[in-house]
Amino acid sequence: MKSIDEQSLDNAYRLFDSGAIETIEVGTIKGLQEIHRYLFDGLYNFAGQIRELNISKGNFRFANSLYLVDILPKIESMSEDNFEEIIAKYVELNIAHPFMEGNGRSMRIWLDMILKERLERVVNWQFVNKEDYLQSMERSPINDLELRTLLESNLTADIHNREIILKGIEQSYYYEGYEKK
Repeated sequence: MKSIDEQSLDNAYRLFDSGAIETIEVGTIKGLQEIHRYLFDGLYNFAGQIRELNISKGNFRFANSLYLVDILPKIESMSEDNFEEIIAKYVELNIAHPFMEGNGRSMRIWLDMILKERLERVVNWQFVNKEDYLQSMERSPINDLELRTLLESNLTADIHNREIILKGIEQSYYYEGYEKK
């Protein structure tokens, strides 16, 4: 029997291979929920649903669930006109952490969709070091320069390259502790 991570990774591949990714709203909370639902449907009973409980990771407490109803529309309305604004929006969404589980994997796909539509770029995640990425994400609520520098140095204009997309998906799961066998 496949683990949740293996099944979710299969769902992520299918999201791209089926073309379903092309039907998802870019840069919206609804679009993020659709991505999350696609990745985790049948695996978590809360797939695609905004959390109603408070969560934390390490010493960081994410946005209080009571405020998500007010915060998420504000994040959604943030500008996406350039790389700095897109990363600022991504950082704010990470602070909100709208789902009980699977935020990072869903949000990285969401980020790439915005970058692809607005800048005709995606992050080539396979070259983004796990420790560097996680540390820069941890520090990003205070200052997102480190994260911006890390991701900007790994942008590619090869936005239709299936291998870059799928290797990026695998790297995204690796950031969360899963390694493909």
